Amino acid sequence: MQKPPLVWIPVLVFTITSLITLFAVPAYAFTHGFDAWQVIAMVIGVIFCEISITAGYHRLWSHRAYEAHWLVRLVLAIGGTFAAQNSILHWSSDHRRHHRYVDDNQKDPYSAKRGFWYSHIGWMLRDYAIDHDSEYKNCRDLQNDPIVMWQHRHYLPLVLAVNFGIPILLGLWHGDVLGMLLLVGVVRLVISHHLTFLINSLAHIWGRQPYSDQNSSKDNGVLAFLTMGEGYHNYHHNFQRDYRNGIRWWQFDPTKWLIRSLAWLGLAKNLYRTPIEKIEMARAQMLLTVTSRKLENVPNAEALMHRLQMEYETLLTKINQFSLANKQWMEVKKKSVMQEMEGYDLDALKEKVEMLKRTFLEQKKNWLMLNAQIA
Repeated sequence: MQKPPLVWIPVLVFTITSLITLFAVPAYAFTHGFDAWQVIAMVIGVIFCEISITAGYHRLWSHRAYEAHWLVRLVLAIGGTFAAQNSILHWSSDHRRHHRYVDDNQKDPYSAKRGFWYSHIGWMLRDYAIDHDSEYKNCRDLQNDPIVMWQHRHYLPLVLAVNFGIPILLGLWHGDVLGMLLLVGVVRLVISHHLTFLINSLAHIWGRQPYSDQNSSKDNGVLAFLTMGEGYHNYHHNFQRDYRNGIRWWQFDPTKWLIRSLAWLGLAKNLYRTPIEKIEMARAQMLLTVTSRKLENVPNAEALMHRLQMEYETLLTKINQFSLANKQWMEVKKKSVMQEMEGYDLDALKEKVEMLKRTFLEQKKNWLMLNAQIA
């Protein structure tokens, strides 16, 4: 079968930057050397690019996980341009298609089912003629954002200006323009590219699936450390609107911490958090699936399977009881702020919610212990 034609702009960009990184940078390091300021500037540049993609392109614009002040949006748009991963509008359109058609080789722009190379970088190198949404129909909401459209209309001059301008200015300040161009211009770009691309490729191959196995996404703490928290990808694919990817306090997700800090400063609002009951239902369903598969090869496992199913149904009942009470409390609390209400005891309702939460968390412990014993 004849391969699709090459798309020359990304081919040239990836090839030239890779060759410079592999050959020119070591040669310059041997003949001239790089100092600590240049290395620090490169690391800061990588962080700026990555956080602009994760907090901006991904969670803010692609998934509308929160709302941000125009100044924050402008900074993230500039950082995303510095990362040179196409415009916000184009990136978000591709990403929304990825979530809608995940693992569909015909509709998912970077389907992991087509292999590591394709999902990591190959999908950008050839014209695979995937049926993209014409005129960005899946991003009508983003077309109302003036910063998004300004960056989209002027993307090429902007990407050239920041990717050459920032290293040159740093080089003039530092006294070594070529050294800064190599490290902050080229190496920073190569590192930033491949860190982001790991989420499209390796995060669909390597890791755990605690929330669902209905698609190839995986949770991986190593990738989370490398990608500003994006490595908890199984969670993200199941609860994509959540502004968090790492939901536990100990999970490395600096993007989440940044968004929360912006909210404390009044620069972000309407941070969406997936209700705990939805998360726990997904985890319980997945654990039931995994344990049931293990029991398929165990002789005379009917009694264990019956007990497992009973404990699972009990857990779901308690989660639903908590969910209903929590919704009632939130509705009454909201109304009581808007107007005077009689006949409602907010403290009693809150105490009921907390009691039901403790009950379902206790049942969760029993459920986890039972699964551990069976395993």
